[in-house]
Amino acid sequence: MHVNIFGKEVYTARRKQLSANMQKGLLLFMGNEESSMNYKDNTYPFRQDSNFLYYFGLDVAGLAAVIDLDNGTETIFGTELSIDDIIWTGPQPSLSELAGAVGVQKNGSIPQLQSLLKQALEKGQQIHILPPYRPENKIKLSAWLNTSLDGIAQYVSLPFIKAIIRQREIKEAIELEEMDRACDISGDMHMAVIKNAKAGMKEYELKGLLEAVTLSNWGRTSYNTILSVDGQVLHNHYYGNTIKEGQMILCDAGAETSHYYAGDLTRTVPVGKKFTSTQEELYQTVLNSLNHAISLLRPGIEFREVHRQACVELVKGLVGAGLMKGDPTEAVANDAHTMFFQCGLGHMIGIDVHDMEDLGEEYVGYTDDLKKNMVFGWKSLRLGKALQPGFTLTVEPGIYIIPELIDKWKATNKLDQFINYQKLEEYRNFGGIRIEDNFVITENGSRKLGKHLPKSLEDLYASRG
Repeated sequence: MHVNIFGKEVYTARRKQLSANMQKGLLLFMGNEESSMNYKDNTYPFRQDSNFLYYFGLDVAGLAAVIDLDNGTETIFGTELSIDDIIWTGPQPSLSELAGAVGVQKNGSIPQLQSLLKQALEKGQQIHILPPYRPENKIKLSAWLNTSLDGIAQYVSLPFIKAIIRQREIKEAIELEEMDRACDISGDMHMAVIKNAKAGMKEYELKGLLEAVTLSNWGRTSYNTILSVDGQVLHNHYYGNTIKEGQMILCDAGAETSHYYAGDLTRTVPVGKKFTSTQEELYQTVLNSLNHAISLLRPGIEFREVHRQACVELVKGLVGAGLMKGDPTEAVANDAHTMFFQCGLGHMIGIDVHDMEDLGEEYVGYTDDLKKNMVFGWKSLRLGKALQPGFTLTVEPGIYIIPELIDKWKATNKLDQFINYQKLEEYRNFGGIRIEDNFVITENGSRKLGKHLPKSLEDLYASRG
């Protein structure tokens, strides 16, 4: 259990800013509960709701909180532990102690929260909630607000969502320190793979080495690790393959620190000491795209433009390799690059690895005036809007050669003025390459988060020994 991670003054100031931006109504924050895995008392590792953590800093299951803007009160609600609980958990802070640790003056029981919400409904006080993603919270909200599960949606508050996004998307100095630490640990995770990957190993052996690093730093993985010789499968969570000489390993893994901030890095490494010449050519193409995208990061530029230019850079390399043809800019304008790069260039990162995604991608990554392009290859771009100082984000170009996609497009010779299908057949079993780092936008450009992690061919080969 962690209480008062950054100090009560931090949480008090955050709530004060939020209250000033919202002004009226009752703001309801739902903490998370323990969630059973295969029977009641065998639970998944507990993870507190990120918005609850951001404003209240309490990593304790079964809590909720209310900021009553109309009456100027803040209250933590929960259930006091009984002796039957304490014999299993040991002594734990009381609700009063928890509230006081984060600068909240009032506390109450869950039945008292139910009464408060009932009174608010009766007198017509506006209740603001965030979109619930846990089924147990949906059930509680349905009962507390006296509505159906579908009826909960009427209380989801867009002003509340937007106020939180405006606040959380600009990272404070203490958050950046924690994100540097998350990326440092994530880098050490990847070095365990870079240094130890060899033919004959199972993928899960490398995964074990990687995830041991998070545990030894009193953290955990910030998402389900991707570690596979089948890098063309974008979210591959199978780890049973035997690694063979001449293959590539795509590893996408990150640490969540004990203070809950996430890292999200990707490296692609050869199983032997070096890539084959074919692998090396496309690896350098991805690296060139990454470096070009990094050079564009600055306040004011729309990230969808960074994505577009990164795609043009990818196509230049693919034309050089004979896999594509024609003008790279025209090819991207016709979405021909999506044969090779089907996903987005990056996303926001912070307390969540996809930061604030529970609040709605259309609000986190886009604006009222800038809507997401829902075309294949663009609809997975989670961030499109103009960058601001304090934004933290990933940049992760890749090349993924997917046999099923080749067959689908080749059947109709789709975009064959840009795609060399004959040459592409030679790469049918190539796999995938991705390289990813995390950045904070500064006043004049950007800064990479965390320590150096090899990505140039020279550094990567030297680190392999």
